[in-house]
Amino acid sequence: MEHKTASPLPIEELEAKTGHKYKNIELLRTAMTHSSYCNENKHGKDRLEDNERLEFLGDSVLSVIVSDYIFKNYKELDEGQLTKNRAATVCEESLCILATELGLGDYMLFGHGEATTRGRLRKSIIADAFEALLASLYLDGGLECARSFLLPRIIPVIEKAAKGWDTDYKSRLQKLVQQTPEEVLEYKLVGEEGPPHDRVFMSAVYLNSNLLGEGSGRTKREAEQQAAKMALGFFGEEA
Repeated sequence: MEHKTASPLPIEELEAKTGHKYKNIELLRTAMTHSSYCNENKHGKDRLEDNERLEFLGDSVLSVIVSDYIFKNYKELDEGQLTKNRAATVCEESLCILATELGLGDYMLFGHGEATTRGRLRKSIIADAFEALLASLYLDGGLECARSFLLPRIIPVIEKAAKGWDTDYKSRLQKLVQQTPEEVLEYKLVGEEGPPHDRVFMSAVYLNSNLLGEGSGRTKREAEQQAAKMALGFFGEEA
């Protein structure tokens, strides 16, 4: 029996957002198909294609476009600084923001289980979908098509990284708290959800038992970083 899932928005809406008219729109559909949907909609030996292979390709396309841009536009940066800039630009947090701006989660096909555990909002899933989307543009329209789509969206992220965007929120928060020696900063794991291979952790940060922020991530450290990021806002710090 075929599983029912929440209906995604029409894929043609997402196509319009990319600014590219696909010759093969099935590439875009595949980019928006999560493995959980394919696993729940098998027909005998036939299996639908999920977006994991596209994600693999999109990761490389992303790296090439970003590397090319920062190499040509930041001639004052040495190899180590270029590497740090690229890493800060293509991290999951950045891709999640870009994916959210496009509303990618609303166009994705999920299995029933993933749909009921808020898969459309999970950072790792929509960040991966952004890479898959980029790969679909590359395959359908070539590298310049993918570049034209990506650069207007990611250049502000590159510029912020080049200015020394410090994403180690825990260290920044610790420095603020250390200004008052008697203050005690503590992180607590407050929840976990999802299957073992795709676990999501929820953490909270407290100052003298007072809740400052909460966050989630694929690792406990990432969850703590997101909690610290929220806490920085409490002190009026820009994250």
